[in-house]
Amino acid sequence: MFSVEFLHVIREFEYKKIIGRFNPGARVLEIGGGTGYQAKRLTEDGYSVESIDIPDSNYAGQHEFPVRPYDGRNIPFPDGSFDIVFSSNVLEHVSDLPYLQTEIKRVLRPGGVCVHLMPTGAWRFWTNIAHYAELMQRLAGLAPRLIPNGFSKHALRDSLSVLRLMAGTAKHYAIVPRHGETGNALTEIFTFSALYWKKQFSKASFIIDEATPSGLFYTGHMVLGPKLSISSRQKLAKWLGSACVIYLVRPI
Repeated sequence: MFSVEFLHVIREFEYKKIIGRFNPGARVLEIGGGTGYQAKRLTEDGYSVESIDIPDSNYAGQHEFPVRPYDGRNIPFPDGSFDIVFSSNVLEHVSDLPYLQTEIKRVLRPGGVCVHLMPTGAWRFWTNIAHYAELMQRLAGLAPRLIPNGFSKHALRDSLSVLRLMAGTAKHYAIVPRHGETGNALTEIFTFSALYWKKQFSKASFIIDEATPSGLFYTGHMVLGPKLSISSRQKLAKWLGSACVIYLVRPI
């Protein structure tokens, strides 16, 4: 099941993967700051950081760093304000990506770069599988309550309530929801691929200097969570694919 604490364990691994791409002392803008965990870590390592996110983010109220609300379109800073624009699992949620890409170029200083962590087609595929694994996990947790505690009307009503809850849970999980702003859970296997994202960056007039797998396997469902160690997830990434790719891009 979802855990912010375990999410931070994953983000810490990814942070250590990307920090070598940040020039010391750079001024950094983080788009889609979430809880602010990575912005906090950048600040601890001596960077000047601004973090922005939409007001109704899933992590509103769970901030570890001051995350400034914005409208999801217009970056609230003057031209040429930052050396680096950073995002982690964010761009796939942007409905008007070309506009945001233009905004990113506007706030970058000459010679500035972007570091984006993006989910992969492998992440999407295994998240589809994990969606139903989580359903089984939830149903298994409810199943023991189906057995009535005696033969009273009250006990039988309780069992029927649990059965209705299980049916409702199965209905809720029947269709895998999309993660991003376009397509569906199946088409995202392609639209989250490195090939697709390289085309999007190129169309937005960015040069792609790097597209490197993060080397960590996980899905959008924490079916195993901390029970599966980071070292085990690194090994799985070699066979099942990395959850993310690190893109280093700069404006033409």
